[in-house]
Amino acid sequence: MNPEGQNRFGFAAWLFLRLLALVYLVAFVSAWSQLSGLVGPHGLLPAQEFFDEVYRSYGSHAYAVLPSLCWMFGAGKFLGVLCGTCVVASLLLFIGVAPAPCLVLLWAGYLSLCAAGQVFFNFQWDALLLETTLPAIFLAPWSLKPGWCRAEPPRVARLLLWWLLFRLMLLSGAVKLTSGDESWRQLTALTFHYETQPLPTPLAWYVHQLPAWFHRAVCAGMFVIELVAPFCLFAPRAFRHRAALWIAALMVAIALTGNYTFFNFLTIALCALCLDDAWWSAVLPRRTAVTAWRDASLHAWIVRCQHWLLHGFALFTFVITGLISVPALTRNLVFGDGLAPIEELLSPFRSFNTYGLFAIMTHPRPELIIEGSDDRLDWRAYEFPDKPSDLARAPTWVAPFQPRLDWQLWFAALESPAHNSWVLALCQHLLQGTPEVLALIAKNPFPQHPPHYIRVVRYEYHFTDAATRARTGQWWSRTPLDYYIEPVSLR
Repeated sequence: MNPEGQNRFGFAAWLFLRLLALVYLVAFVSAWSQLSGLVGPHGLLPAQEFFDEVYRSYGSHAYAVLPSLCWMFGAGKFLGVLCGTCVVASLLLFIGVAPAPCLVLLWAGYLSLCAAGQVFFNFQWDALLLETTLPAIFLAPWSLKPGWCRAEPPRVARLLLWWLLFRLMLLSGAVKLTSGDESWRQLTALTFHYETQPLPTPLAWYVHQLPAWFHRAVCAGMFVIELVAPFCLFAPRAFRHRAALWIAALMVAIALTGNYTFFNFLTIALCALCLDDAWWSAVLPRRTAVTAWRDASLHAWIVRCQHWLLHGFALFTFVITGLISVPALTRNLVFGDGLAPIEELLSPFRSFNTYGLFAIMTHPRPELIIEGSDDRLDWRAYEFPDKPSDLARAPTWVAPFQPRLDWQLWFAALESPAHNSWVLALCQHLLQGTPEVLALIAKNPFPQHPPHYIRVVRYEYHFTDAATRARTGQWWSRTPLDYYIEPVSLR
């Protein structure tokens, strides 16, 4: 191993920023392809109407409640322009042109997109991407020239990103234990998780067939990684490297069995920053390994400004994120109201967050099936690109792309229609045959004209076993539960 590169991170930062650029490229391209149907003028939740309503409710305070560039440029065609601009910025970041300014633009652009996207852009990985970007702005050189790749990054900026990875993993494990869900404490959650998660992959069906002891062992191993490995990130380099590799391996395993968009890829990028340049020199071909470092070509006054801004931001971030994370570690500790004003001020920026997916496990799996009819006798189902519907259709591979409507329908099935009024809007658009919304549908059973009636039936879905699939070819079985929305028409 190259001893020169021990505890130096020039190449690690170079690699991390390029991985971050790819995440942004995927995020904006994915969003761009769905904006019209989700939040466009003829979409399910028109963004401009949403901004108008927020302004009517809050007046000039709306700019702080919902920070977005859309207040200046509108939320119609501008959203497409914003996505296109940020796609270009992500490509410039990837090739190393003006990396820090590109990150500022990408952060502001994605924050604006999440504000306009409403419920469809309110996932933990959206927040994680924004929170990752702020310290990455200080990690990147403030240089307009390409080829800056071997500048040693500021140590404090690197520690901020390690701290983010620490909190992400530790809180993900802690909330499972503090939520009170017995399936986590008894290590049985994975015996049904693969079939109840939002968008399983084909491999999830096969893993689901494995014996219960295997699922318990994997669940125990997951807790070790989520609760122990984070502390090793700040240990000597050998422990840090092993911890980063174990976390990355967990992300790969999750990605193989579930479509969690760019979440796993982004977490792996954070792990890559924990591996120093000597490690990368040992595992990569010589032409890509780091053998020397050079300082970023910055004027002295820029360096001083960056130094003080970074240290002030770091102190603020460590304190705030530490305080807001503590309640997730125990159900018995309750903060007073002192922190509430700060959280209220910061929450609209989605960049100082707590984490923890699947604190309470979903079991069994409810699924919404939308059907149309001309006579209320013959009902035909709409097929979505990736959510389960047709029993004989295999689960799909779709990550890192996120079909946001498919995802949101999974959440809607867990609640009542009263909490998801956009589902009724979806029915209305299907009855009207709105092209922008139909573009989000994989199979329209009424290609010639919209149906006269729409209904939404809630089913309970399960993976079939190996014998049933061999006999019928079906990946899923289902049982009807109730009407989520009874038959409706435009009249």
